[in-house]
Amino acid sequence: MGSRKANTAERRKQERKTTFVAKLNNCPTSPRKMRLIADLVRGMDVSKASGVLQFTKNHAARDLERLLRSAIANFEQKSGERWEEADLFIKEISVDGGRMLKRIQPAPQGRAYRVRKRSNHVTMILDSANPEIKERISQTAAQEPETNETEA
Repeated sequence: MGSRKANTAERRKQERKTTFVAKLNNCPTSPRKMRLIADLVRGMDVSKASGVLQFTKNHAARDLERLLRSAIANFEQKSGERWEEADLFIKEISVDGGRMLKRIQPAPQGRAYRVRKRSNHVTMILDSANPEIKERISQTAAQEPETNETEA
């Protein structure tokens, strides 16, 4: 591997240590309905977003609330910090179309209509607004020893 490629791979690896991501794949809700709820909480503080999702009647809000709790748990696991002190907010949330189940519905005069049952993939990225916590997390990520599993 060339040095430039190795350097960019190393930089990407360091960035991944300070990125807190949660993904929800093949959620059986149409992407359009999920995007409506995702737009409500994009850029919001985590505690406020949790309250909004908890009291939103839409079914997609329950899935997003579970995803938010998962992202918070990922933050606590990776960083070792408490989420209440970190002042977390939703940095990015994206909803992409998932697989589509195609079903047939009977129609008049012996015909059949195609029913497309849509699903989606949601990716949520959290970040800390507290500069002290961000600095601490990046320092601990840089200090962690690298283990190479291929040699073991």
